[in-house]
Amino acid sequence: MIDKFINEFKKNNIDGMLISNPHNVRYLSGYKGDDSYLLMTEKAKYLITDARYTEQAAEECPGFEIIDWKIVGGKLSTAIDHIAKKENIELLGIEPEAINYKQFRDLDNMVSAKLTCTTKIVEQLRTIKTPKEVEYIKRACEIGDKAFERILNDIKVGVTEKELSAKLAYYLKMEGSDARGYENILVSGKRTSLLHGIPSDKKVEYGDFVLMDFGAGYNGYLSDMTRTVVLGKANEKQKEIYDIEKRSGEEAISAIKAKKSTKEIYYASLKAMEKTEYIKYHYGSIGHGVGLAVHEEPYISPLCEYILEENNVITIEPGIYIPGWGGVRIEEQVLVTKEGCEILTNSPKQLIEI
Repeated sequence: MIDKFINEFKKNNIDGMLISNPHNVRYLSGYKGDDSYLLMTEKAKYLITDARYTEQAAEECPGFEIIDWKIVGGKLSTAIDHIAKKENIELLGIEPEAINYKQFRDLDNMVSAKLTCTTKIVEQLRTIKTPKEVEYIKRACEIGDKAFERILNDIKVGVTEKELSAKLAYYLKMEGSDARGYENILVSGKRTSLLHGIPSDKKVEYGDFVLMDFGAGYNGYLSDMTRTVVLGKANEKQKEIYDIEKRSGEEAISAIKAKKSTKEIYYASLKAMEKTEYIKYHYGSIGHGVGLAVHEEPYISPLCEYILEENNVITIEPGIYIPGWGGVRIEEQVLVTKEGCEILTNSPKQLIEI
């Protein structure tokens, strides 16, 4: 992957690249800690951090020279300038999405090399997973499935969303998820219309939808799934909307295969709901890539023209969200194959009544 990365930035006559996005740092170097940057040329590889992480970086990043920026120059920007001069870098690529304005000004003022903005070079490489990455993602999905099975036993009248969210996070860790996961979404009743609702003190009531959007991590690679269940017996409207949403996801998944446009997948998801009264309540994006980040390219929407390739890992998650009533989302994580896809999240898809 490093050779591919170097070839990409050399195409633009860039002498060296500064990597600031932490996911990209991990992808290229294997470093799992915080506060780190990479500076790479065709022949040199530097990981820049501070004394809190230099031992960890040395263990995790063989082949990289570890630089403590507090010793080399006393500032990050002066340490980068020191390396740029040492490696005769005249044009230094930066990741504009990964630095703030102050960081840019410091680099612009302190680094002798000319700065040039690049366009998601590493992110494009990350869209196609290696066999080892696929292995890690599958393991993360297995952990998520096991945690879902356990949380069903805790959904009872009177328990709060916050309590359930905490238990779900606990189950994910106990089943083997990385210590660093991401905050889960767990909402109930009318609050299920909030696409990314924050768990609250609301108590779950009989007849409520309970929507859970969560994932595990394994060696840094993430799973992402959503299930919506009912506490008690579902009413007719709940059954109707759940069935429409389920068929919407199934239509989208059946359309997936390598060489298909993500826009085509999005429009396939609309077939089940386009002639119903609920079409106006769907969200205009139905999925995204997953890997080291829970939301990464490609995105599955009418605005994305990405052509799927083998070993993309994406989610399919159309939803119906009715303000003041509630919503339903079923989210699957899938591996794109030459002739279709492999569903990696194996929890039940049918409506579960607890």
